[in-house]
Amino acid sequence: MAAVLNHAGMPAPPPIHQLHHYAYRARDAEETRHFYEDILGLPLYHIIQSDHVPSTGEYCPYTHFFFRLQDGSFIAFFDLGDDQAAQPSPNTPPWVNHISFRVDSQQALRDMKARLEAHGIEVLGVTDHHIFHSIYFFDPNGIRLELTAQLADEFQMLQESKTAHARLADWNARKEQWRRDRAAGKAGQPLKPQQNDRPEVGARK
Repeated sequence: MAAVLNHAGMPAPPPIHQLHHYAYRARDAEETRHFYEDILGLPLYHIIQSDHVPSTGEYCPYTHFFFRLQDGSFIAFFDLGDDQAAQPSPNTPPWVNHISFRVDSQQALRDMKARLEAHGIEVLGVTDHHIFHSIYFFDPNGIRLELTAQLADEFQMLQESKTAHARLADWNARKEQWRRDRAAGKAGQPLKPQQNDRPEVGARK
C-alpha cells in the first residue's frame, strides 16, 4: 500500500508509540546496576558489548546495558571502561536535564522516597506541581531523576493541551522581540515567561 503523503509531498509521520530507551554514560556498570535494579527495582534486561560503535564505525569499546520499565521501555547506560562519568553542562543548571518516571500513586511516591532515604540517597520533595507530585534525586552518575505521581485525569490533561500551542506561540513572539532588543543592546536579562503558573513558590522565599 502506498504511503500517505502530506501537503508538502512527504509521507505523513508514522505513529510513535512509546519511548524505547534513553541512554546515558555510566561511570561504573555495577554501581549503576545496584542503584537501578536493587534500589529502584528496574530489572537488568539486556546487554550489548563491542569495541566499535555500529552507527559511526569508530573504535570505542563499551558495555551497553538496559533496565526495563513496566511499560516495556528502557533506561540504558554505556560503561566505556574508564571509570569516568559524563561531565555536567557548564551553562545548564543541574536541575534542568533530568528524566522522570511515573509511579502509580502518591503512596508509591512516598514509599520510594522512604526507600531511597534508607539507602542514604538525598531526596527533594514531595513537590506539588498541581497536576502531579514529584520527588527528585541523583543517580550514581550525577543524573537527576524524578518520580512522578499523576493527579490530573485524562480530561484535565486534554483541557491543558488545548491551550499549549497558543501559550508557546506567545512565548515565541515575545522571545523574537527579546532577541531584537538584545541585538540593539536593550535586553540584558533572560526573558521571563508571560505567565507564572507557580506563584506560591516565589512567595515562600
